[in-house]
Amino acid sequence: MVMDSPEQWARPRAPEIPAAPDPPDTEASLVRPYTLTAGRTHTDVLLPLEAPVQTLRVAQPNQWPVSDPRGRIVELCQGSPSVAEISARLNLPLGVARVLVGDLVTSGYLRVRATLTEASTRDERRDLIGRTLRGLRALG
Repeated sequence: MVMDSPEQWARPRAPEIPAAPDPPDTEASLVRPYTLTAGRTHTDVLLPLEAPVQTLRVAQPNQWPVSDPRGRIVELCQGSPSVAEISARLNLPLGVARVLVGDLVTSGYLRVRATLTEASTRDERRDLIGRTLRGLRALG
């Protein structure tokens, strides 16, 4: 094949890649989540996702910097949310929330209530299902 004109020599264009959508109007976190846990991804405390967490002692004002979610977790746990609810309400990755909650349990600020067992009553099971549904609705 003989190429007669410079247009025939040109390389074909790569397909255009659509631009990424604009980020939502939420304020971006300046701190990477793993820095909140010093890079840790696990906790020694048994923390099922559905486990209700309660505050044992309230943190002192200004105990943690404003950007540190531990103070907000302690405050939030006065209402006994689950580990999954804490993650959702504070917009934290679940792994980060679990590590922070585990640290607060170890430090004596929080306690994890037992979840369902074989001996759980019908009312306890119904309560867990209700809390789970309320949490899902709050996310949607």
